[in-house]
Amino acid sequence: MIDFSVSSRTGAERAASQYKVMVDDNFHYMEEDERRELGTFATLEEALAACRTLVDRWLADNHKPGMTGAELYSLYASFGEDPFILSGEGGPECSFSAWDYAKERAEALCRGS
Repeated sequence: MIDFSVSSRTGAERAASQYKVMVDDNFHYMEEDERRELGTFATLEEALAACRTLVDRWLADNHKPGMTGAELYSLYASFGEDPFILSGEGGPECSFSAWDYAKERAEALCRGS
C-alpha cells in the first residue's frame, strides 16, 4: 500500500498542512474505532487526489469480469473504504463524497469490461 502521508516534510511544513484525509470502513459503519488516518495534505487538490486514488484502487481490486456497475457499487457500499476530508483551520470546507465518486467510477469501470 502506498503511504499518502506527508511524513517526508519538516514539522513546520506538516503544521502548515490544511487537509487531513480520514478513512471509514463501510463494513463497520458508524464505528469510529475502525477509522484510520490516510494522511495530511497541504492542498485540497492533493487530498482529493488521495481520496480518489483510494476509491479507484478499491474498485479495481474488487471488480470481477461481467460485473455491472450497480453490483460493484453495492459491494463498495457494503465493504469499501470511505475516505473523507477534514479541513484545517482557515482552509475551505470540502464536500467530497466517496460514495458519489465510487458510483460514477463503478459504472465507468464496468462499462469498460
